[in-house]
Amino acid sequence: MTTVKTIYLGGLRTENEHLQSGNKVITDAPTDNQGKGEYFSPTDMLATALGSCILTIMGIKARDNDIDIEGTEVDITKIMASDPRRVAEVIVEFTFPKKEYTDDEKQLIESVAGISPVPQSLHPDLKQTIRFNW
Repeated sequence: MTTVKTIYLGGLRTENEHLQSGNKVITDAPTDNQGKGEYFSPTDMLATALGSCILTIMGIKARDNDIDIEGTEVDITKIMASDPRRVAEVIVEFTFPKKEYTDDEKQLIESVAGISPVPQSLHPDLKQTIRFNW
């Protein structure tokens, strides 16, 4: 069964519909690659998927262990390379709410950072830098 239906809108822009929910995401080519940069680029989406996937798995682990990480923020930085043009590194920096987390809780949450599906699916040449701010 198809997961996403994508339509090319012209002007280096696509519309992507998640068929199960009907939600749509538009992408643009970035300004450094002939695009308008008015929406996420496909490589922005890749970087976002990495951070979001890790945070989701952390949320599952936190929920299952009665650890409150609601309000955690993630700063995601995408670093491009050329020849070939590709994402060379994604820096994912988590900032957790100011709560009294124990060292065991911190370790438990951090332990799942690299085992979620997106980090496991990316090419090993893509550097994934994960940082935690408690």
